[in-house]
Parts: sequence; C-alpha cells; structure tokens
Amino acid sequence: MTLREDIKKFQEEKYKDIPKETMDIFMKATEKLVSTGIAERSLKKGDRIPMFSLSNIEGNEIFIKDLLDKGPVVISFFRGSWCPYCNLEFAALQKIYPEIKELGASLVSISPSVSSESKKLITKHSLSFDLLSDKQNKVAKEFGLVFVLDSTLRPLYEKFGIDIPKENGDESYELPIPATYVIDKKGNIVFSYVNADYTTRAEPSEILEVLKKFN
Repeated sequence: MTLREDIKKFQEEKYKDIPKETMDIFMKATEKLVSTGIAERSLKKGDRIPMFSLSNIEGNEIFIKDLLDKGPVVISFFRGSWCPYCNLEFAALQKIYPEIKELGASLVSISPSVSSESKKLITKHSLSFDLLSDKQNKVAKEFGLVFVLDSTLRPLYEKFGIDIPKENGDESYELPIPATYVIDKKGNIVFSYVNADYTTRAEPSEILEVLKKFN
C-alpha cells in the first residue's frame, strides 16, 4: 500500500466521525494557507540549502555538512508528533529507510517539537533515523516553510487534545508546512515536495527513485 493509499484510508475512517462544520473550518484554513503562496516561495529544486546543525533527541548535535560528506541526504520537515498525517509519513519512511541507507544516503526529520515529544514518535514507530529539534523553527524559516497556525484552528486543536505550545516549548503557534527534500553532496536540492495542504505528502517510492540516480 502506498502512502497516498494509507492517507486515503485514514480519511475515510476518521473524517466520517468529524462534524461537517468542523471539517469546513479545517478546509477553509488550509485553503487560506495555500492561497498565501508559501509553498511557492519556499526553497525548491535547484536551490542550495543553508548549512545548519540541530540536536537529536539524545542532545547530540547533527551537522548537515557531515551527513552530506557521506552522501545525499533526505530531509523531511514535519509539524509534530500530534499530526496524524506526519505519523503516517513516518511509518512509510521507516519502511524504506533500509533502502535509503543501501543507496548511500541519510535521512533526518525536522520539527519544532521538543525532544520529549519526538521521543514518543520514535517509540511508537520504532524509528531508526534521527528526529531533529528545530527550536523556534529557525532552520524551517531559512527554508521558507513557516506559518502561524490560524486562530480559528486553535480551539479545535485544543478540543482534540493537541497542545501546540507544549509540543513546541513556546507560545508562537508557528509550524512548518510539511516538506521533503533530497540534497546532493554539494548541498543542492535535487528533489523537493512542498505543499501547504498538510494532507498531501511525498511518496516514498519517489524519494527512492531520485536516490537511485546517484548510483
């Protein structure tokens, strides 16, 4: 089953239990974000990424330059452990992670979540790749991915038990739009999937096809 199929199945099972008025608020907020053009302004194929470093959940600093010295790098920006679509994506990425390594590449996922929240994801999905904590979305901002969660959504998130300030460790309500990049050893983006609609994600098979071109 593809990630798109997993997402479709999730929506069919979960959306039927959500009132239409609530779904309308979610959809309007997504449409509003898409209309800002944030995805079009973000870093994309052909651009060069900033050389950054972030800490993993163990507190070890991971330098992107060190990873690039070893081979291409897949970078996945996600919203947080609370996001069901991010969880589906993580499960899918973990499945292909052995192939990513066989192709000589690295995989890191980045979010504003504090390490204690990211640890839950690692345990839940038995993740064997690094989750990096991007405090205050500093790196995501350099990629042009950051937005402020619409005020109409905040009470709904709280109703569903989602505490963004607790997850991120600040009161900004800033989040990155989901994005997937493949970076070559020189730091150039050779593949980008950026969409302000958080319900759509890069298909893992597409990532593998890009990485195979390096071999």
